[in-house]
Formats: sequence, structure tokens, C-alpha cells
Amino acid sequence: MATAYLGLGTNLGDKSKNITTAVKLLERTGTILALSRFYENPPWGFESENEFLNAVLAIETMLPPHELLDITQHIEREMGRTQKTSAAYHDRIIDIDILLYDDIILHTTRLILPHPFMHKRCFVIVPFAEIAPSLSHPVLKKTIGELALSF
Repeated sequence: MATAYLGLGTNLGDKSKNITTAVKLLERTGTILALSRFYENPPWGFESENEFLNAVLAIETMLPPHELLDITQHIEREMGRTQKTSAAYHDRIIDIDILLYDDIILHTTRLILPHPFMHKRCFVIVPFAEIAPSLSHPVLKKTIGELALSF
């Protein structure tokens, strides 16, 4: 079994319900170990009148990283997300990012672990630090709690 940390975000519709639904759908892939509170945040990387709601969860799973990615993308589509971010960010009903997967460092065309921008995003690091402050970032060699102090 592996422990993966996932970032959840939404800025369309019933945001609390969107995150709660995503969590329930993710339970199909393993056991939810922890879920942060939901945090309101302004859009990051683009202009929108819609505020985001973000959370981070820890899940114990038997799925390898790329299969977990496939499942998260399937859940996004199942919930109504029609386009994935490419060149520009946009409003979305749900976004599920794999932040960490155990202490694996991975760089493929489909998946980079740890998530390359997580330590630069307050909306990720603050809820992450709530559920796993002593977890070490495998590349930066700092704890999530230490990374959160920069915000």
C-alpha cells in the first residue's frame, strides 16, 4: 500500500458539494486517511470572478501512480470537467492533482512527482500542512510545515 496526497479544487457550482463528491468517488480507490478543512482562495494564474475552494487529502491506495492519475482524471470527467488545463488556467468544477505519492520522484510526460508547483501555492501547502506537517518533501528536503511557513 502507498500513501498519496491529493489536492482538490473547485470554483464552479456548489463548491463544498463538489469536493465532498470527489472525496466519495476517491474512496473507491483506497482508504481516506485524512482530509483538510476547505479553504477559500482567489484564482491562481488567471482572472475569474469565482473564488476557489481547496482541500488536501491523504489516501492509502494499491494503485500505482499512473493508474491513480487515470482514476483522478476519470473522476474529473465524471463530475463534468470537460477540459484539462493546457496553456491557460480556467474555471473548473473539480481539479484533482497528485501532490505526493509516498516519497517517489517521477518525471514522465503524463505525471511529475512531487507536483512541481505545490510548494509555491498557498492554497495547496496550507491545507497540506494541516494534515501532514511533518511529512518531508522528497526533493526540497523540507517538511510540509516548514514550506507552509513561507506563506
